[in-house]
Amino acid sequence: MDFTETLRIAVDSLLINRLRSALTTLGIIIGVGAVIGLVSLGRAVEDFIAREFESLGANVLEVRSARPSSPTRIRIQPLTTLEAAALAKPSIISAVRQVANSYSLFGQVAGGGERTSVQINGVSSNYALVRAWPVEKGDFISPEQEESAARVAVLGLDVVEALYADRRFDPIGQTIRINQRTFTVIGVMSQRGGTFISEDNVVLVPLKTAQTRLDNARTADGGYRVTTIYVEVSSEEAIQQATTDITAYLSEAHGIVFDGEQDFSVTSPSDILGIINQVSSVLTVFLVLIASISLLVGGIGIMNIMLVSVTERTREIGLRKALGAQARDILAQFLVESVMLSLLGGLLGIGVGWLAAQFGMLLVPDLTITLSLDAVILATTISTMVGVFFGYYPAQRAARLRPIEALRFE
Repeated sequence: MDFTETLRIAVDSLLINRLRSALTTLGIIIGVGAVIGLVSLGRAVEDFIAREFESLGANVLEVRSARPSSPTRIRIQPLTTLEAAALAKPSIISAVRQVANSYSLFGQVAGGGERTSVQINGVSSNYALVRAWPVEKGDFISPEQEESAARVAVLGLDVVEALYADRRFDPIGQTIRINQRTFTVIGVMSQRGGTFISEDNVVLVPLKTAQTRLDNARTADGGYRVTTIYVEVSSEEAIQQATTDITAYLSEAHGIVFDGEQDFSVTSPSDILGIINQVSSVLTVFLVLIASISLLVGGIGIMNIMLVSVTERTREIGLRKALGAQARDILAQFLVESVMLSLLGGLLGIGVGWLAAQFGMLLVPDLTITLSLDAVILATTISTMVGVFFGYYPAQRAARLRPIEALRFE
């Protein structure tokens, strides 16, 4: 018997019990839909994070103080403006473009009749340029204001909302108090967001203002402590060499002899992105494995229904064998029925996964969720394998029936 006839018989058998066939495919539909949806969502999240980090500047290195990994060194020598100035020299980092500094502390900010606790960042005048973070309203801190330790402030949008109850409010020229000291608002930063913590909940003031007026950050060597040094290099290709140069200079400046005693860290957006993508991929795989349980349940459902079908059609099997049908013909018939059930469930599951992706984009507009070809191929392959794996035993059982015993079956 040719494959066309086998396929026709399989279709007729499934159409006779439409409702049962539809319910049998439900587990496959849910499983494949969940797998498709989760894979698409995981990739969309990875793409979103990549775009966010690219907006931060792919060629900007962040240098911070860090606890040494070696127990032989306990003391952490702070980073200073003197070291930042040295890192800005081409003799130290050949590919350096510019360096920006930041000094962070927490404080109480009052304005508009409201009060809130936020992070205060003292920043250099080129901070917004290096971090690719433009001003939405007003002006950013000027070199003159940085040098004179002026009491001016640039607000993040979250702070504007907290103080004035509306992110669209224009606070330019308003007076606020930071840790009981009066400041004048000169600008509002554009929306920044953040991968884990929103960067919009911040107040930016001149670097020297934070170091001298809001804190005493002066060091014994005449410099001032900084929290983060942002080193912008000429290109992404120069990142590795710049990292090596920074590590070599700071290791010498901090008197570090052995590896692991470094009391600083040098990171790039690509490093952080790689870690986050790795975590995201592991989480996506974990969720897909959980969703695959539905495929297992659906496969067991197919096996159960096919066993019932074999029992119901025992006399039919006996009659076909008596008329000359071979065991391989019976095996092929029931195997094709099983594969058709799982394949139909897989195709419908792809549709469900696509709908889930569209719904996800409605919930999170920033995500761009697409139905990739490899995910569709994967879902189709998995559903077909489920049909073959769980349909083989019932098909084999039907093929082994003896004609006489089958004809006598009541």
